[in-house]
Amino acid sequence: MPVASPFVIVLTPAEEAELLARVRGGRIEHRDRVRAQIVLAAAAGGSNAAIAADLGLCVDTARRWRCRFAAGRLGGLADRPRSGRPRRFTAVQVAAITALACALPAETGIPLSRWSSTELATEAVARGVVSAISGSTVRRWLARAAIKPWQHRSWIFPRDPDFESKAARALDLYARTWEGAPLGPHDYVISADEKSQLQALRRRHPGRPPGPGHTRHVEFEYRRGGTLAYFAAYDVHHARVIGTIAPKTGIEPFTELVAKVMTTEPHASARRVFWIVDNGSSHAGQASIDRMATAWPTATLVHLPIHASWLNQVEIYFSILQRKAITPVDFADLDALAERILAFQDRYNSNATPFDWTFTRTDLRALLDQIDPPPTYQPLPAAA
Repeated sequence: MPVASPFVIVLTPAEEAELLARVRGGRIEHRDRVRAQIVLAAAAGGSNAAIAADLGLCVDTARRWRCRFAAGRLGGLADRPRSGRPRRFTAVQVAAITALACALPAETGIPLSRWSSTELATEAVARGVVSAISGSTVRRWLARAAIKPWQHRSWIFPRDPDFESKAARALDLYARTWEGAPLGPHDYVISADEKSQLQALRRRHPGRPPGPGHTRHVEFEYRRGGTLAYFAAYDVHHARVIGTIAPKTGIEPFTELVAKVMTTEPHASARRVFWIVDNGSSHAGQASIDRMATAWPTATLVHLPIHASWLNQVEIYFSILQRKAITPVDFADLDALAERILAFQDRYNSNATPFDWTFTRTDLRALLDQIDPPPTYQPLPAAA
């Protein structure tokens, strides 16, 4: 006869429901499921030997979790704290290696552009911080501190003192506002720029189309067929692109683009047409504003601040063009490249909708607050 356990288990409805949930749960760890099964079987009157036999366990295992539940209820089924392996490195050593990771290698005379976990481990040993350490240990420490010295991000300070006011004018136009007044139905906003140095590269061997089990193949070697420039004017609120092809960038081809847009309806009879441009040489400075006003009295050229081409919506269209129509580059000649660009422009105009532009003056102010230089910042002197 099996010996009855002195630990009689009587479950409350809440405890029984929780244990059943652990037994039936699909994402419950196996050890927690087994412990719940032991307690439920004990509550049903099973002996430790019988429970062990039914579940394929050692009798000591059944006895242990019955006793722990009797002493601590559901909390008794959790693992007890364990001391683990003694620490091999002190907090001072961890802090020293973390501080080393937060310094640029060149600042300490190391001929590296950035740290890797292996390089940090090697340098820590060379400096006598530790006698030996692996790169994986260093990586774990840095992961806990959310430090990744092998990565970097670029940034730039706005150097235009009127950056915010100039950028805000474009954002207002996107929101159909100019100088505090809403735009009318016969006012239009054009985002314009040029995509230069588009190459007609012809692959030395024909590519292979995709198929079951393999992706599209494109020959690596190519012959150069020259370059061209694509000038585009994007109607922000009507999602229509008007573009021209030119051998290179310059004032003359941009002027031709402006003429093409301003003589095409609805812009030809518009009350006002606002042209948002960056500071490229084709349309830079006060001279470009004067040329526009003289040639087209209903047109107003609005310059973005320097380093703000990302606020020009036509750049989004250029990205779509590059991804969908040009890459991977494989064109017989410049004529084929120009034909593809203009054909894609027509295709895009057939079903395009305006971009869901959400960046506002408020977002601009928040961004500038983040990147404003600290009071102690001193820019490097300009090169002689």
